Amino acid sequence: MKNGVTQTLYSYWDELRGVRPAPNRSEIDPGQIRGLLGDTFILESNSPHEARYRLAGTRLCSTHCRELKGRNFLRGWNEKDREALESLLAAVREDAAAAVIGVAGHTERKQQISMEMLLLPLNVPGEGRVRILGCCTPMERPYWLGLHPILSQSINSLRLVWPDERPFFVEQSDRVPNPIMPRFKVEDMPIPPSSLPQGAERKVGHLTVYSGGKA
Repeated sequence: MKNGVTQTLYSYWDELRGVRPAPNRSEIDPGQIRGLLGDTFILESNSPHEARYRLAGTRLCSTHCRELKGRNFLRGWNEKDREALESLLAAVREDAAAAVIGVAGHTERKQQISMEMLLLPLNVPGEGRVRILGCCTPMERPYWLGLHPILSQSINSLRLVWPDERPFFVEQSDRVPNPIMPRFKVEDMPIPPSSLPQGAERKVGHLTVYSGGKA
């Protein structure tokens, strides 16, 4: 995590959850992260192919030059990146992973901005981890930011972070026979180590995922 907003939000979420896979949505106190609110958002993700913004900060909306509340988070990505994000969202919801994504935002004038995005699971009692707390922060602020809308986004890098050093479904397998494994497509499942770059964990769509450990 390179951005201070990303680091602070992750630390807040990690402290709030304690020994649980994720904190409850109701435990998020905006007053405790007041300085981050402009860059943060909350997604509702009940379907593998849809995640909608329930809340979006003012700076984030200004960067896109539009209100994001109610919009589909998966809109504005190319097909391969959208498939990778769907698999990534599944890891956040089902395996209690955190995800750090390097994003490039593109305007109609061919301008480009680098951003860092963080996705963190939130639990809703009786429904499961169907909310996602996130932030997306520019790594720099060029003069045109907020004047020319970001119309599309692409993934430059992604990293899954296991807060407890291993996926939640692995911890569950220590206690429950025949655990339900994460719902990745066949092509997203781990491939032989010999064909992965050094340090890589697995393929997600057309992208290579590196495990991020605890931080």
